[in-house]
Amino acid sequence: MAALTVVALAAVGFLTYQAAAGASDLPARGDRPGASASPSPGAGEGGDGPGKGEQESTEAERPPVPAGSGTGLRVVYSLKAERVWLVGEDEQPTRTYPVWPSALSPAPGEYAVVSRSESVTGSDGVPIEHSVIFTSAEGTVIGFSAAADGSKPRVGEGEPKTGGIRSARKDASAMWTFAPVGTKVVVVR
Repeated sequence: MAALTVVALAAVGFLTYQAAAGASDLPARGDRPGASASPSPGAGEGGDGPGKGEQESTEAERPPVPAGSGTGLRVVYSLKAERVWLVGEDEQPTRTYPVWPSALSPAPGEYAVVSRSESVTGSDGVPIEHSVIFTSAEGTVIGFSAAADGSKPRVGEGEPKTGGIRSARKDASAMWTFAPVGTKVVVVR
């Protein structure tokens, strides 16, 4: 029963984070890490395609999985690169994509997905999709998600410390499919 309480508190904390991430801070073309100035073919409105202006990378262009990120099926999150890799059992990445980190970052190390929420609304009214929570810091849960409106976490002086790591909606959907509760998450510098 105590484990269920911890998971419930983590979910509430994550929703609090999502409510603090501003709805009006929408991404501009090229405002995503790794974004290109020209729109990609087929990029849909509302984040269905790659991040606005972001081009799909070919296998040859994909950054390699960071060294020292462990083995086996796992999610790898690089703090410095602001990028995620979904790595299969065969040690090959099935997907990699840029993310928008928030003010609080997890310490480098190995974690596991502790809870997920497919669709919720933050108290600011922003619909949040595919939340995948794996740890907490300073009493705030940290996890991957996407805002249905494409907003990113607000980071700066005077902003609340949040722990959401946001991505484009299609990338959050891929994370959701890839990482059920218990999936290993490795955070590297």
